[in-house]
Amino acid sequence: MDYFSFFSLPRKLTLDVVALEKQFYVLSRKLHPDRFASKPLAEQEAALAQSSLLNDAYRTLKDPILRTQYLLTLEGVELEEQSKAATDAARASGEQKKQIVPPELLEEVFELNMQLQEMRAANKMGEDEPELRRDLMTAKDAFDAKMVETQAELEELWTTWDSGVDAGNETVKTRARDAMVVLLNKRSYLRNLVRDVNEALGL
Repeated sequence: MDYFSFFSLPRKLTLDVVALEKQFYVLSRKLHPDRFASKPLAEQEAALAQSSLLNDAYRTLKDPILRTQYLLTLEGVELEEQSKAATDAARASGEQKKQIVPPELLEEVFELNMQLQEMRAANKMGEDEPELRRDLMTAKDAFDAKMVETQAELEELWTTWDSGVDAGNETVKTRARDAMVVLLNKRSYLRNLVRDVNEALGL
């Protein structure tokens, strides 16, 4: 059973989070292990599995980004590995993490990587580089602004997707789905850039 079905919800991206929370607490009480303490072991284990599913479903659906990523996996989409977990795993293993630079960011990213290398080298030498620090802060502000833009574009696509679901229009859904994939990958990439700048600046 997928998370939407678990809460008897359609596969839409705009949810009433307050109603979701109320339903979560109702189901939590219903599936609480104490209610099954005197039941056969098989029933106890089934209730525990349902309770675990409930927690995972609620945690995913209440967060709009996690909800979008989950919906896309249900639609058969595999997003690029650009999460912090993937970054950390790549660093630990020494392997190159799969990460595609959004084409419109190529120039800025090239410039930023040069500045990050300089800042890391300066940090190792214990040197302060006020001008470089200012440049990195400016770049960080620009990427933060792009994150806000990306979020706004995503929210528009959630509405488009939902209208496609309501109308049973697969063409609208497919267009919205493909655009969301691009934006989520861009958002993830931007988050990584901001994190790298913060690390270099010691923020």
